Amino acid sequence: MASLDDLKKRIASVKSTQKITKAMKMVAAAKLRRAQENAEKGRPYSEKMNNIILNLSSGISDKENAPKLLSGTGEDKTHLCIVMTSDRGLCGGFNTNIIKKAKVYFQKISNEGKTLKIIAVGSKGYDQLKRVYKDNIIKKISFKDSKTINYLDAEKVGKIIIDNFEKKEFDVCTIFYNQFKNVITQIPQEQQIIPLKASEAEANSSEDNYEFEPEEDEILSNLLPKNISTQIFKAMLENSASEQGSRMSAMDNA
Repeated sequence: MASLDDLKKRIASVKSTQKITKAMKMVAAAKLRRAQENAEKGRPYSEKMNNIILNLSSGISDKENAPKLLSGTGEDKTHLCIVMTSDRGLCGGFNTNIIKKAKVYFQKISNEGKTLKIIAVGSKGYDQLKRVYKDNIIKKISFKDSKTINYLDAEKVGKIIIDNFEKKEFDVCTIFYNQFKNVITQIPQEQQIIPLKASEAEANSSEDNYEFEPEEDEILSNLLPKNISTQIFKAMLENSASEQGSRMSAMDNA
């Protein structure tokens, strides 16, 4: 039977833990407000960028010579998956839910006899993925030293993707991340960025009419690499808000 001193120590330990979790919840709440605002601001920009590119692509007369970032290699043999998770823990099921979504896709690729390559963005996702997919991971990227989500980091990831594509290392590229809905709900997303694939909403909105100068091909050649970085940046913003929301919820339940 526990002595009175043991019980006092346990009570003190519980109170100390409660103070820590309360402090972490308050920090997460403060970060969430800023991250949510950034994610909501980023959505229209990334959607409009995709919309313009889809509209441009419809005006290309020579489809066979369209930019490869738009049309792809013509093959479907090797898939590069960008799995975006956090560098910090104590955020509930945030990382696990992304990994689950990605693993369903991995299994599909495997069943179809295709080659899988993975870039793990975030150390927590890498730690989980390496247990089963160590041989498939071609790169690990961490931004734990970055104080804020910034476009330059997204550009770094985008450059790695484009460099690998130009070296013909893959045919299809898909990113996995959590879309922020609210503090309780974050929705795992799967988005193909090479070759560019429109969502239903984007396909409908791409019916807008634009007049372009110079020609569509030239604009696309400049816009497509930027769009890769833009979509990565959007995913990073959504992930940041989702991570803070999940952490706030986890600390509330601790």
